[in-house]
Amino acid sequence: MENIYIGYHFKVEPKDPSNREQAKQLGSEILVAELGETAFESFVETENGVSAFVQKELWNENILDDIQILHSDDFKIEYTFEEIEPVNWNEEWEKNFDPIDVDGICHVRAPFHEKTDAKYDIVIEPKMSFGTGHHETTHMMIQHLLEMDVTGMKTLDMGCGTAILAILAEMKGAKPIDAIDIDNWCYLNSIENAERNNCKYISVYEGDASLLNQGQKYDLIIANINRNILLNDMQVYVNCLNKGGILLLSGFYNEDIPVIDASCTEKGLTYVKKFQKNNWVALKYVN
Repeated sequence: MENIYIGYHFKVEPKDPSNREQAKQLGSEILVAELGETAFESFVETENGVSAFVQKELWNENILDDIQILHSDDFKIEYTFEEIEPVNWNEEWEKNFDPIDVDGICHVRAPFHEKTDAKYDIVIEPKMSFGTGHHETTHMMIQHLLEMDVTGMKTLDMGCGTAILAILAEMKGAKPIDAIDIDNWCYLNSIENAERNNCKYISVYEGDASLLNQGQKYDLIIANINRNILLNDMQVYVNCLNKGGILLLSGFYNEDIPVIDASCTEKGLTYVKKFQKNNWVALKYVN
């Protein structure tokens, strides 16, 4: 039996008319980040803002109670919601997914797109998993990896989503690679995508940072999650990082850098570099 979904359609309007489009984009991104902390599992950018979808069986009338941006002084956000008949998500996704080109070196595409001559050609079928390369955080993490020599590095992709970053790391010579995600859909999708890209050194696990208590050590840890989870698990990452190892972090905003940086530096990490795209950032640290 296919799941029935509740669809919310949010209209996001910044109260400050200056830089309206950029502010509207920022408001939509914050909204998606907050909704992502709840049972909402799929998001579509719209002309007016965002549509978000939650399985009916996981929905309750208080689902928006903790969404802080709905009460923000900076935005006026209106919404409607409706029950949606079972959706063919793959079909919806195919209609809306365009190939991604990162710096002319890495091409991220779906199975139904033509292959290009990009140095790193990654085929992803995300279905409802996060990590197609469209989102700024994934794009910037790809940029970090493209700049690095990861040959022979034992690697962890934490919160792997579609495993896109683990796949790129293997293409660039990293091995072995552990990919972990708490979401069952992401876990299964990561296995599919690793196989689809003929990866031989990626092991996918379902769970959270509690899986990292077996004394594992890595030369490279990639964590594209969100601010609160990163802060909560930072010590675990540091404990797992070899001396001279690299930690790549994303999933948070420019204004979150001070608290992230403080957490990293007090644990002995040294800041190396930042990428910024819109208001999202991706940081590189070395142990």
